[in-house]
Amino acid sequence: MKETYLGVDVSPLTYEGIIDELRKRMTRGEQSTIIAVNPEKVMTAQDNATLKRLINESTFQIADGIGIILASKLKGGNITERVTGVDMMARLLAFAKDEQHPIYMYGAKKEVLELAKSNIERDYPGIVIAGSTDGYEQDEERLIRDIQESGAKILFVALGSPKQELWIERNMNRLPNVQVFQGVGGSFDVFSGTVKRAPKMFRKTGTEWLYRLMTDPSRIKRQMNLPRFLIRILTSK
Repeated sequence: MKETYLGVDVSPLTYEGIIDELRKRMTRGEQSTIIAVNPEKVMTAQDNATLKRLINESTFQIADGIGIILASKLKGGNITERVTGVDMMARLLAFAKDEQHPIYMYGAKKEVLELAKSNIERDYPGIVIAGSTDGYEQDEERLIRDIQESGAKILFVALGSPKQELWIERNMNRLPNVQVFQGVGGSFDVFSGTVKRAPKMFRKTGTEWLYRLMTDPSRIKRQMNLPRFLIRILTSK
């Protein structure tokens, strides 16, 4: 049962729960979409009807932010652990490797994409990367044809939000071979090693936002969405 915060749906499923559901949906030949939800995105969705629709129409809205966990606790919900976009991609890569589902990677700069592919092939030996295209491809028809003909079952789109979700919405029906679509934002940067994640201590305690703020104080305006979000949650019915 999904939970709703300020009109935005969030799935209470864990990584394992999502993989289990995806396995069933793939067996039935159903397509699925995964979108990350955090307080910043929920606050943006208050004034952006398109973003709210894209989130709510997704199959899985993952709780990518400690603020979502806190909101669930405040409202007596069942969301008990974060499901981050980059870690969800890692779980999907392991799933793809284990069950031999070919993947396709679309987005980011060419050099970042190539590094990410190389590292994924090293870390997930035996994974089938059916194809890849950087985020600067101008010929969408050619891209769609390439993805469809590659035989990929899982597609990672790294164009930033909401551009990647709009792209997925626009092209899902044209990619019947693809069964799982995930908008992954800057995850290719992480897999390429060009962007370092917060130390494990911050990730375990859900305080990655604090680490990012300490290393990049210019993020303060974006980080203010967390207290604004929690105040709205506390004052909402």
